[in-house]
Amino acid sequence: MKYQKTLIAAALLAMTTPLQAGGLLTNTNQSIAFNRNFARVGAIGIDGVYFNPAGVVFLDQGFHLSLNFQNVYQTREITSSFTVPAFQQIPSLQPFSQPFLLNGGQADGSKFYKGKASVPILPSFQVAYNKDRWSFQAGFGLTGGGGKATFNDGLPSFERQVSLLPALINQQLPAFAQLLGQQETPATSYSMQSYMSGQQYDFGLQLGVAYKVNEHLSVYGGARFNYIYNKYEGNITDISANVGGNNQNLYGYFDAKAKALGEKANVLQAQAAAAQTQAAAYQAQANAATDPTVKAQLQGAADQYAAGAKRASEGAKLVRAGADKLNSSKELVKDRYVDVRQRGWGITPVLGIDYRSGKWNLAARYEFTTKFNIENDTKRDDTHHYENGVNTPNDLPGILALGAQYEVLKNLRVMAGYNYYFDKDARMDNNKQRFLKKNTQEFLAGVEWDVTPAVTVSAGGQRTLYGLGDGKYLTDLSFVTSSYSFGFGAKVKVARNIHLNVAYFFTDYSNFKKEYNDAITVGSQQVTQPDGTVLTQPKTIATKNTDIFTRTNKVLGVGLDIDF
Repeated sequence: MKYQKTLIAAALLAMTTPLQAGGLLTNTNQSIAFNRNFARVGAIGIDGVYFNPAGVVFLDQGFHLSLNFQNVYQTREITSSFTVPAFQQIPSLQPFSQPFLLNGGQADGSKFYKGKASVPILPSFQVAYNKDRWSFQAGFGLTGGGGKATFNDGLPSFERQVSLLPALINQQLPAFAQLLGQQETPATSYSMQSYMSGQQYDFGLQLGVAYKVNEHLSVYGGARFNYIYNKYEGNITDISANVGGNNQNLYGYFDAKAKALGEKANVLQAQAAAAQTQAAAYQAQANAATDPTVKAQLQGAADQYAAGAKRASEGAKLVRAGADKLNSSKELVKDRYVDVRQRGWGITPVLGIDYRSGKWNLAARYEFTTKFNIENDTKRDDTHHYENGVNTPNDLPGILALGAQYEVLKNLRVMAGYNYYFDKDARMDNNKQRFLKKNTQEFLAGVEWDVTPAVTVSAGGQRTLYGLGDGKYLTDLSFVTSSYSFGFGAKVKVARNIHLNVAYFFTDYSNFKKEYNDAITVGSQQVTQPDGTVLTQPKTIATKNTDIFTRTNKVLGVGLDIDF
C-alpha cells in the first residue's frame, strides 16, 4: 500500500513559490504633477527633486515644498487552467483530466482568480532650498510597492496540487476496500479554503545637491536611502473531497481510516497471539504423544494454528503499515499557514544633468543599480520554505531617464521622455532575472497649457514595455504586463505662493498568456538501479498549464506646491 505516494496532494501547500516582491515594478508616480503629465524628466519644477533634480536649481531663490497625496486602487487578475495528459489516456480518470472542473471551474476547465490592492493614502514630498548657484534637496516617497494585495480565494499555484486529490484517492479505493473489508465509493470533487495577502513597501528618502554651472547648464549628485518592508500571510485550510456523496475533510477522513486500520491490526494481532498459543499447546501435546496416529493429528492441528497465526500476524503488519502511511498522508492535508516579514536596505546613488537654451529644456537622470538583500523574519512557516534569518537578493534596478520640453507658445509646452530600467542587472531570488528577455522601456509624452496665469491644465500618456520573453519570469504571486497609462489634471493658484494640484490617471494593461509544461510532485517511489542500489526518487505527474495575467490601476491625487 503506497498511500503516501498518492495523497501527495498535499504537497499542496506548495506555497513554496517564492513570496518575493516583484522586482520590475518601480513607482514613478511621486507627484501629482506627474499624474497629470508623465513626461516630467524634461520639466523644471519642485517635483524635479525626483524627476529632474538638476533642473530644480533653475527655480527661484528660497524654499520650495511639494506635498502629494494619492489614492490608489489596483487589481491583479489571473485566468488559469491545466490538464493532466496521463489521465486523458485512462477511461476511469478522464473526468479528472481537467481538475479545476471539480471545484467551480468554467466549461473550458479554467478558473478566475482576482486579487485586490488599495492604498487609501500614498504620501510623498519634495523640498528644495535654492541659494545662489546651489540647490539643496530632499524627497521622500514609496518608490516601490506601497499597498496590500489580497487574494481571498487563493492562487492557482496553491490549488493545482489539491485538485488532483479526487483522482488519486480513486486510484487507491480498491486497496482501501481490501484492507478495511468494506465498500468504498468514488471521490467526485474537492474543495478548500485558501487565502493570500501580501504587502510590499520600498520607502525612499533622497538627499542631494544641484549646482548651476551657468545660465544654461546644471548638474546634480545625491543618493536615495531605501528601506524595504514586505509582509506575507497565507493559508490553506479545510482541504476536502466529496467521497461517497459526502464532503469529507481529508485530514479527518484519513485519520478515521487510519484508526479503523489500526483497530483492525490490533484485532488481527490478537488473533495471531491466540492462534500461536493454541499452536504451542497442540505442539506440546504432539511432542508428548506416543501413539503415531494421535501424534499426527495433534501435529496437524499445531501446524494449522501456527499457519493461522502467521497469516494473522502478516495481515496485522500489512494493515498497520497502511495505517502508518495514512497517518503520514493526513499530515500532508492538514491546515497550513505562512506568516513572514522581510526587511532590507540599500543606498542608490543618483546623478543628474539639465541643459536649457531658448525654448528647449533637456535633462537626464541616472540611478545606479542598488545591491542589497532582504532578511526573513518568520513568525510561522508550515511550508518550511522561509527559514528565519535567511537572506535573499532583492536588488533595485538602475534607471536611465531622458526628457525634453519645448515651449510652443508662452503658455503652451510639450514634453517627451524615455526611461530605461536595467532589470537584468538586478539580482533576484533564485536569479529570477535570467528569465527576462530584455530590459524594461518606457516612452512618455505630455502637454501643459496655461489657460490663465492662475490655471494650468495638462495631460499625458505613457507606454511601458516589459521584456518578459516566454513568461518564465512571471508567477501568480508576482507578475506585471506591458501597459498604456493616461493621465490628466490641473494646477490652480489658490494663494500668492500656493498652488493646488489635482489629477487622475489609469493604466490599461495587456493580457500576457503563459503556456508551459510542469510536473506536480505526488510523493516518492523506490527505483532499483542496474547495480542493485535502491534509490528513493520523487514521483511526479506531468501537467500542461496556461495562465493569463492582467492588472488594473486607477489613481486619484491631490497636492500642494508652496514657495517661501
